[in-house]
Amino acid sequence: MSDIITLKENREFRRAYTRGRSYVSSDLVTYIIKNNTNNLRIGITTGKKIGKATKRNRCKRIIRAAYSELYESIRPGFDLVFVARVKTPYRKSKDILRSMRKHLKDAGLLEEK
Repeated sequence: MSDIITLKENREFRRAYTRGRSYVSSDLVTYIIKNNTNNLRIGITTGKKIGKATKRNRCKRIIRAAYSELYESIRPGFDLVFVARVKTPYRKSKDILRSMRKHLKDAGLLEEK
């Protein structure tokens, strides 16, 4: 779990927003785009519409917790950008996990082990 590679540059996020496929639920939006490496990279964004810093940090924390449970079963070679929505800070990590699992299964990225 310590080898998670994160997206850091604005152009990497913009590339996912413009060219990537999006999957939407009431508490999470997932953008998925293939990268040219054999790595799985993620980015998490929370806008100011979510709330103040404590709510935005909570969103990032619960998205990261849900992702860590699915990390081993996701196919590598993709960039994933998770965008928190207004309902996200009021959800539990298990609810976000359910949404994330559905998005990744719809995209065909989950490997059944």
